[in-house]
Amino acid sequence: MSSTKIVVIGAGSLQFGLGTCGSIFNSDILEGAHVSLLDINADNLELAREACQAKIDHDNLNFTLESTTKREEALRGADFVINSIEVGPRFYWWNLDMKIPWKYGSSQVYGENGGPGGMFHSFRIVPPILDICEDINRLCPYAVFINYSNPMSRILLAIERAYPNLKVVGLCHEIDFAEDLLPRILKIPFDKMDLWCGGLNHMGSIIKARHKDTDKDLIPEIRRRGVKFLNRWRWSLTSRLARPVDLTIYILENFGFMPYTTDSHYGEYIGWAREVANLRGIKNFYSVYRKYLWFKGFQIRYNLRRKKGHKAVKPDDERAIPIIEGILSDSNHHELSVNLPNDGIISNLPQDSIVECPAVVNRSGVHGIELGEYPEPLVDLLREEVGVQDSVVEAILNKSRDYAVQALQADPNFPRKHLINAFLDEMLELQKEWVTLA
Repeated sequence: MSSTKIVVIGAGSLQFGLGTCGSIFNSDILEGAHVSLLDINADNLELAREACQAKIDHDNLNFTLESTTKREEALRGADFVINSIEVGPRFYWWNLDMKIPWKYGSSQVYGENGGPGGMFHSFRIVPPILDICEDINRLCPYAVFINYSNPMSRILLAIERAYPNLKVVGLCHEIDFAEDLLPRILKIPFDKMDLWCGGLNHMGSIIKARHKDTDKDLIPEIRRRGVKFLNRWRWSLTSRLARPVDLTIYILENFGFMPYTTDSHYGEYIGWAREVANLRGIKNFYSVYRKYLWFKGFQIRYNLRRKKGHKAVKPDDERAIPIIEGILSDSNHHELSVNLPNDGIISNLPQDSIVECPAVVNRSGVHGIELGEYPEPLVDLLREEVGVQDSVVEAILNKSRDYAVQALQADPNFPRKHLINAFLDEMLELQKEWVTLA
């Protein structure tokens, strides 16, 4: 029976909170654990608590549960902290992060994690996450902090620089793209493949692949079959709504390695992506994603009103709980994709950067598997983004407008460099509640 304490930060985001708790409650290893739900939105937090308690009661589960809006109360004595927060009205700010940079000539395709929009997203969200880490450092310094929030690389880089002794890992489900498509491309079951995937978050590719039984190198097969498959698959949703994988196809054709994400993410970091990416597909995905989240929230509230909140608490497909189980059980199991400080994982990227990589999980934590040299010239695209991330994080840590200017000077998604100060003036005025630079 576990005496583990798990804190879920952002639990009022019902899809995340209830999915995470569903996975906790589904775990034999975690039976008996204490779960602390934390959110600043008291109303949504109460909905999450009510649903989770209903699940515990309905299924007669051996877990204890609390909810609180007070961070210190939640974090004291925690063993694991799972974070998925957002600042302000998410889609309102995201819309501004996309559209205002376009007014100044930005070529960004999405504005969530990269480009000038991603920079301001970072400016809003990194400081409150650093506040969380300050409390972890004080109240539960040995806890493992698992982050889902974006922009992933910039959040983790800021934590690594401000709190280098904390145990931090970032998780992203983009790797599901490879798990879904590779068996169809190669006609091989996924569990028969040995994959080495990595790069940067939302900018990763399958760089090595072998057949487990025959040791055959599968990269030539991915190159030979992948473009044809993706060109067919991109139109299989409907005849009018193509999946946004035009840039994915372009990278595979011209660089020889297949990204495991779509145009909206990989394209965020590349100045010329707008010329290649499926912009309509990106816009449609954004609209569909908003509607999907609204509908999931409606479903959850509907079940709660009918006193069937337990039905809303279902295991998710994320990797936080398997990683926690692996640490507690010393599983030594393999994770396909995590985000960690580089420290020798990719030899030809800066060693103080944050990289996405496979990992091994055991009692001592999450350990990145060395990928060696990243393929040339693909690595050049990543190096450019690493430089931007460095300046963005320094701007946050030092509250420095000068570093923000440096970030935009280095960012290929802001070509009209003479407009940098005008752009910063407008965005800083609009976001002065959240962002202050001197």
